[in-house]
Order: sequence, then structure tokens, then C-alpha cells
Amino acid sequence: MRERAAQPGVVVIGRNEGPRLRRCLESLADIAGFVVYVDSGSTDGSVELARGLGAEVVELDRSEPFTAARARNAGFERLMRIAPQTELVQFVDGDCELVAGWIEQAAAALCQWRDVAIVCGRRRERYRDHSPYNRLCDIEWDTPIGETSACGGDFLARAQALQRVGGFNPELIAGEEPELCLRLRRTGWRIVRIDAEMTLHDAQMDRLGQWWRRAVRSGHAYAEGFWRHGMSGDHYELRPLASILLWAAVVPAVAVGFAWPTGGWSVALLLLYPVQWVRICRRRGPLYATFTLLAKWPQLLGAIRFVVGRLFGRRSTIIEYKAAADQTQVGVSSS
Repeated sequence: MRERAAQPGVVVIGRNEGPRLRRCLESLADIAGFVVYVDSGSTDGSVELARGLGAEVVELDRSEPFTAARARNAGFERLMRIAPQTELVQFVDGDCELVAGWIEQAAAALCQWRDVAIVCGRRRERYRDHSPYNRLCDIEWDTPIGETSACGGDFLARAQALQRVGGFNPELIAGEEPELCLRLRRTGWRIVRIDAEMTLHDAQMDRLGQWWRRAVRSGHAYAEGFWRHGMSGDHYELRPLASILLWAAVVPAVAVGFAWPTGGWSVALLLLYPVQWVRICRRRGPLYATFTLLAKWPQLLGAIRFVVGRLFGRRSTIIEYKAAADQTQVGVSSS
């Protein structure tokens, strides 16, 4: 894995990913330069597995809170130390497998567009039909091609661009990739999604409780993103946060709270939910429409969790959603 340093370097992050990590690292063989694996306290032999497959391993200090952003920064710093000539860096989560041919297509795009800092492609769910929650993830990954405002955890980036903006914000427990993209765009860089297969992802979500916690995490990310950058001219994360407040708080509060003075007419506001469901359904189907509306309530809880934490001066900790048996930290695998 450490040959051909002129090729893009790779940073892989994970915690107790087991067979998923093996698939991830084996997919990098012969297509990447230096590979750095950053481990966040695994107890399943991930460190030994990564070393056995030839990766440079970084074990994060357990005395500091684990976050995906912290892990990616540590991996990027190690990569630039052992291979300072590296110009392009592929970031990939340990529960993902890189698709053959992706690196070449993404690198060619970056060579063509000198003002592009990040290129991403199509992430697909490996076991899409295993559960409705996996299908939801696969629908989420299906985003428009072309210039975009943000990317997910898998992408090819210019090392120079990341260094200029200081990498990821290690304090964020979620939403660190869009926040990085925001800072890149503010300095003149572009983010582009190309029409190419990039990674296979293993969400391993088969219970409602897992989906709920994942939605709580996204609400926390929206609230923190708005708190950090939302008052700027681009109103970062204002739209999703406003949508959460509207559907999970304002509409039900007005419908119920004004029922007595309006003789019950305010309850008619609840008809907005089926109208919105139909609107979303026409674009992305009934499953996505249903869970998009239901997600507003756990997302509201996540936003409240962030606000309460700020008021009491408490630092946020990662929110887990994967099976407890795997001890997988969502904030670390960043799925």
C-alpha cells in the first residue's frame, strides 16, 4: 500500500468496524499511495488488521473525546508528515469500500478544474434492501451531479486547499464535512460532485431506534452549524433548522394551542402534514417522504440538546446509532 507515493494518499477512519474495515483497506490495494488508518479506541483488533494490511496506523489518545473530524485531521497530518509530496488525499470511512476506478476519475476532474478543492461521487448502500433504514440512506446518497455546497465523509481533496483552511473543526461531533466545505467555498474554492461510482457504504441500520438517534445527531449538527456560521451572509444551515422548528414545533403548537379560541379551526393546520408528504413523495417516494417528516421531532431534540449544552457550557459528545454489539461510534465512522 505504500508504494507509488506520487498517487493520491488515503486517510481511513474507524472504530470497531471489523470485516467492514478489511473490505475498506483491501479496496485500496494497488490504487493508492500511502494509506493512513486512524483508530478511535477499537477493541476488535482493527489496529492489528490495518497494520497487517500495510497501512500506517494512528491511534488516537483516549483522554480526548473522539470525533470524526479529529480523526481525519490526525490522519491528514500523519500523511503529510510521511509523504509531504502528496497533492491529493482520498478520505474514506472505515465502513465504506472504494469502488475501482474512482480515484482515477476524481483525480482527472481535479486536474481539469484547478479551482476545485473537493471532488465527490456516488455513494451507495451495500445492503440497500436489508432494511427500510438502509434504503433511506441510499436515497440520501443520491444527490445531484455538478457543483455543490457540501460533501459527505468520502471525497478526494487537494492537500493544499485543506491546509489553507486548517482542516476539519475537531470540536464538531457531526456535520464536519459541510462545515469544511463552507470554509473552503468562502476562500474561493469549489466543491463538485461528478457522475461516477465512489464508495459502497454499510450503514448496518435495522432498528427504528438507530434511525432515531441518527436523526437526533443531524438536528444537533444543524443547530451547531447555524450557531457557528448562520448569521453570515450565506445563512448556513438556516433552512433545515427553520424546517425543523416549523414542522416539529410551530405547526403543532399553533394547531393545538389555538384550538379553543378558534373553535377548533386551528387544528386544520395539521392538514399541512399530508400536503407536505405528497410534495416530498412526488420527488423521492413514500418511504423518504414519511421518514423525512417523522425526522423533524428527533432532529428538534438534537437541536435542543445542542442549545442546552451551550447554555450550561458542556461540550457535546458523539451520538451513537450503530449496533451496540459492534461498539461502533457514529461520530467516528461518520456515516
